[in-house]
Amino acid sequence: MKSNKSFKNIFLTASVIGLLSVTSCVNDLEREPITDITSANVYKDFGNYPNILAKLYGGLAMGGQVSGDGANYPDTDINGINGGFSQYTRLMYTMNVVSTDEAVIAWNDGNLHTIHKMTWDSSNEFISALYYRIFTEIAFCNEFLRNVTDEKLAENNITGDNLAQAKLMRTEARFLRAQSYYHALDMFGNVPFVKEDYLPGSVNPPQRIERAALFNFVEQELLACSNDLKDPKANVYGRADKAAAWSLLARLYLNASVYTGTQRNNDCITYCNKVIGAGYSLKPKYGDLFLADNNLNNPEAIFSINFDGINTQTNGGTTYLVHAAIGGSMQAADYGVNGGWGGLRTTKAFVGKFPANGADKRGNFFTTDQNLEINDLGSFNDGYAFIKFKNIKSNGVAGADKTWVEADIPLYRLADIYLMYAEATLRGGSGNIATAVGYINQLRERAYGNTTGDVTAINLDFILDERSRELSWEMTRRTDLIRYGRYTTGDYLWPWKGNVKEGKAVESFRNLFPIPAKDLVANPNLIQNPGY
Repeated sequence: MKSNKSFKNIFLTASVIGLLSVTSCVNDLEREPITDITSANVYKDFGNYPNILAKLYGGLAMGGQVSGDGANYPDTDINGINGGFSQYTRLMYTMNVVSTDEAVIAWNDGNLHTIHKMTWDSSNEFISALYYRIFTEIAFCNEFLRNVTDEKLAENNITGDNLAQAKLMRTEARFLRAQSYYHALDMFGNVPFVKEDYLPGSVNPPQRIERAALFNFVEQELLACSNDLKDPKANVYGRADKAAAWSLLARLYLNASVYTGTQRNNDCITYCNKVIGAGYSLKPKYGDLFLADNNLNNPEAIFSINFDGINTQTNGGTTYLVHAAIGGSMQAADYGVNGGWGGLRTTKAFVGKFPANGADKRGNFFTTDQNLEINDLGSFNDGYAFIKFKNIKSNGVAGADKTWVEADIPLYRLADIYLMYAEATLRGGSGNIATAVGYINQLRERAYGNTTGDVTAINLDFILDERSRELSWEMTRRTDLIRYGRYTTGDYLWPWKGNVKEGKAVESFRNLFPIPAKDLVANPNLIQNPGY
């Protein structure tokens, strides 16, 4: 069993961690206690702290409080949508991958089909679920943070090594909150803003923060965390360290021109260099990054969301990414699971980024009985299947459970750092082009198994395509396309973009998702993003 993964059996009550309802307003972000257990006594016992912290991490992995996420509130973390559908990374994948050239989905649950077609509106339940999922995680973190201030720790007589550990946990909670605020910044722009001083039961709804101000908040929080977190690779696997903060800072700075109108390429390079200098290296085999034991001997992993098939039994996470990508003539046993859900495939625009001879092993497509052309989004056989994650270990043995997949999802890994360094350098940053080419060739030599894919020069278009080849289905594609001005425009088209088979440009306002309509009614401080 993987370490730090007992998220299924975590200690949690609604009074300790406020739960956010999809049908509620953001003012309900932290509710009044509904049990006799309160934070006043829970935080007096340091023995509770690790389990509460586990919920903060578990909020990224699980959609609810029970095995399989739960179907209804309160077993689910948020109301109005199945816990599996509303799991954090599954929603992130839907918005950042399914809305792009990297994936289509056959299912027509609710208004899911509008995501790839880019025809969503402010009543879309999946967009709303992501919004509330993000703010649920922020609520979890705020509740923890308001109870582990220096004053509270002294009041609760937390001393010695327990005090040092509590302060480290506090910094990890700040990092996790900053990470979720980064997701809000990236996908929604101008959002409600609450910190730990926003108390449960407040009669005043949260104030709205504009995108540039939220950028500054996330930046300052990450800078502070980068001083106080454990050194790179010194923390328990799956818990944040300084390199995780540096990686997110690099990503924040790479996209600064989108978020604030000002480029921060030198800063991006600075934090890429910090990560690179911390001793990470590429895992020798690309495919091993996405196997059931990808937590073992993985010098490339910086920060991941962890799953183990026993304690994190979720219909989101990699369980979703494996099962949903299997259908047609594919044999589920080949991927370590007991069946396919016949949903996810990819588009010919993505297929076309790889050499037709299969030399680049990152282009792992299943083509038997599959059509390259997508005439019917609802047919699994239209569009090549794409194999990314597997519930099989590096020794060929399936994971512990053939329903629940064990592979972890990397949020930050060294390959992304190499690619960000190269792009920021090409955009005028202070990096070295020869060094950047060397980093790219390391990725390509792993992908090709030799030097036949090496390049002698790079440009921005090449880097965008290389990011897609290397980081496919890792939830970066939408942000990358926006940064390059190709997400909504006619400069780059893919099948069914704009609900047209050949693809067409869509309205530029779709570079941001809408604030859920119900939240606008509930909170008069909010303003809908333009166009919705």
